[in-house]
Amino acid sequence: MAQLADAGWRSVMATAFTATVLPATGFALACQLDKGLGPEVDYMALRREEDRAAADILGVADLRWLDLPEAPHRGYGSAKALFGALRADDAAWRPLADKIKALAEELQPDLVLAPQGLGNHVDHRQMIRAVQQAAPRHLAFYRDTPYALRDTNAVSDHMDPGLHACALGIAAGLERKITASCAYRSQIGFQFGGSARLAAALREFAVVEGQGRPAERFLASPDALDLLSGSH
Repeated sequence: MAQLADAGWRSVMATAFTATVLPATGFALACQLDKGLGPEVDYMALRREEDRAAADILGVADLRWLDLPEAPHRGYGSAKALFGALRADDAAWRPLADKIKALAEELQPDLVLAPQGLGNHVDHRQMIRAVQQAAPRHLAFYRDTPYALRDTNAVSDHMDPGLHACALGIAAGLERKITASCAYRSQIGFQFGGSARLAAALREFAVVEGQGRPAERFLASPDALDLLSGSH
């Protein structure tokens, strides 16, 4: 995203599961308490501000919050459940697809980026289904961290066939990626053990992904391949 901004692209970052639900209870409350945030904290408001800080660093022109509740507010009651089977009563992809379709109609994007769901997180899987339903063209799926860091050979089975593997050099944007990642202060201690470890992990991972040069790898639809290769 940083390199696209450098190349003159207008980037829009949409975060799907951003709704404040107060008071937080049960597992949803536990998800903020284990990060040192008291029950009085509006956790999702804090995370929206982290989005804003990261977007500024990446040169994002437009930031959207789609205001859907996170999985812990949709009946997923444990860490194990977040990475297990989708609940039969969880149809979050449907309103999400409607919101993505409206965004696509408004913005007419040349390229749509979404996660591969490598960690099997239920929110990422609902996002994949919604994106493929609502914006079937110009799709590129990135390898989501921290899950890809834990298994660099991880492969997703959540997407339609017909996507092509490609890599994009990110030497020009890597340090901004790291700085933007560090903006998510509520997450980096829990997920990475601090900003220094985060930076080291992302630098090492980028070199592994590019087989010696910093890169990100994608699975892309045929109509997105040329756009990605042209954004170096």
